Amino acid sequence: MLAIPFPDIDPAIFTIELGGLSFSLRWYALAYIAGLALGWRYVTWLVRRPQLWRGAPPMTPEQTEELLTWMVAGVILGGRLGFVLFYQPEYFLQHPWQILQLWNGGMSFHGGFLGVAVGVIGFCRARGLPLASVGDCVAMAAPIGLLFGRVANFINGELWGRVTDVPWAVIFPTGGGAPRHPSQLYEAALEGALLFALMWWLGTRRGWLRRPGAMIGAFLLGYGCARAFVELFRQPDAYFQTPDNPMGYALRLGAEGGLTMGQLLSLPMIAAGAAVLALAWRRAGAGRAGGGAA
Repeated sequence: MLAIPFPDIDPAIFTIELGGLSFSLRWYALAYIAGLALGWRYVTWLVRRPQLWRGAPPMTPEQTEELLTWMVAGVILGGRLGFVLFYQPEYFLQHPWQILQLWNGGMSFHGGFLGVAVGVIGFCRARGLPLASVGDCVAMAAPIGLLFGRVANFINGELWGRVTDVPWAVIFPTGGGAPRHPSQLYEAALEGALLFALMWWLGTRRGWLRRPGAMIGAFLLGYGCARAFVELFRQPDAYFQTPDNPMGYALRLGAEGGLTMGQLLSLPMIAAGAAVLALAWRRAGAGRAGGGAA
């Protein structure tokens, strides 16, 4: 079978050693920094354009800086706690001191999403800002972080796909020497680049930012569908593998099939996205009807 050798990329951009101590800046950390920084600038760009909104923008450009602080805390705390609770609760129950060792890896997108949601709610309540419209801003920026994060997963040679014979299969250093789907790049393309372009088009060209909550629903639905689809090519998590469940499905369906943890966590997002979209459309219709009657 033809396969592409994994590129020789050091996960650490550079390493500094001082007095027996070493500090490394890793691509994964840079991906988080770049995603948050560019997402913040994108949100600032959105709120500087009042023509995109029904009425005034939901916050000022200065308030987006404070929002960034809340989001950083939500991403880190939620992402780590989500990984601990969703994927390896028994291990971390036995080794609780390792929960804080973020440098050893282990972050969950779904946990990070919940952390950001809590952060946005807290920020809006503290400042008296409209939750739905602020959430729409965050939803539009989220694919930027996903794009950088999935590329960093590829550079780290982690979260690779299932064994395959497609011409673009990659032999990952930790993948047992077998050619595998570069599922990290599939996710970067679908959850990152494609979802960003779709959200930008809906928000700035189709007027969805004038329907509070619509972009939140679009993100939940779009990400959930993209993630559930890519999980068909991604190797299920080893944490769930047993002799009776060698593929590591989180939910067994029949003798050989099942759902991965990523798919299980995405199903509520899909349902919630559809519900939020329906609610946003209903409220927008009620608002127009009320305005016409007045």
